[in-house]
Amino acid sequence: MNYTPEQFAQAVLKALKEVNTPDVSKLLLQERKELATNPNTPPETLTILARDEYSGVRWNVARNPNTPPETLTILARDENYDVRRRVALNPNTPPETLTSLARDKDCLVRWRVANNPNTPPETLTILAQDEDSGVRYRVAQNPNYNPVKEFKVTTKQYEALKQLIASCQNEDLKSIQF
Repeated sequence: MNYTPEQFAQAVLKALKEVNTPDVSKLLLQERKELATNPNTPPETLTILARDEYSGVRWNVARNPNTPPETLTILARDENYDVRRRVALNPNTPPETLTSLARDKDCLVRWRVANNPNTPPETLTILAQDEDSGVRYRVAQNPNYNPVKEFKVTTKQYEALKQLIASCQNEDLKSIQF
């Protein structure tokens, strides 16, 4: 009998629920990948699968919306950059973990951190200075990024600026009101 991937994953889940302590390590690689992908997989099982020897299984756990934040934090230190890339995109990834991933040596990990709507504004400000133009571009697209910063000017600086503008020959500058 042929099963769709969803039916197959549901069958695996049902079998796992019938066993008190599921040993997912005994499942076939494809079964573990399916289980790691399924958004209905229990968080406890995803945490077990996050330690799988195959990066494809860990990759699927990292992108699963049901993966617990603590597990994503562990996966953020994975040796495989594809796993870290998926962690950087996951909406459950904690802000502190995104901040850590913002320093990743792989620019595509940093791209995804810049894309994540949960990335803290302070981290986006740091990424806005990234050497990679793709990272900077994605920061500019993030709704949490506000490039306009307030700055404080001393009274002396303010008066000097007013005098500079007043002495300017450019009529456009003279029209600036303080």
